[in-house]
Amino acid sequence: VYKDANCGCCKEWISHAEDNGLSATAQDVADLAVFKERYSVPTEMRSCHTVVTTDDYVFEGHVPAKYMAQFLENPPVQAMGLAVPGMPVGSPGMEYQNKFMPYQVMQLNKDGTTQVYADIESVEQQL
Repeated sequence: VYKDANCGCCKEWISHAEDNGLSATAQDVADLAVFKERYSVPTEMRSCHTVVTTDDYVFEGHVPAKYMAQFLENPPVQAMGLAVPGMPVGSPGMEYQNKFMPYQVMQLNKDGTTQVYADIESVEQQL
């Protein structure tokens, strides 16, 4: 997990991932853009942290662990990973006063395109 040293929501997201069966190693970096560029994360899909798996799949931002595990079990052929653009309130690591903002988990494709992987309409749906 490439992240800024001062990012609290990134730490919360790592806890969410680990609590849901994923293992994560945090790397505090000075310039996150370098990693987002290296792993071809489209500008409009960027968030506060970038995860790169041992088999080079990319997960950008507050992707629920449930969808990461589902993706990794059966990766779509054209896909390089998933992203939750921005920092939606109520997504894993972005919990705040029981507030929730519906959001989409986007599939990042190797050809630079994106498509909706999942529509998240409730807190329960991400667990």
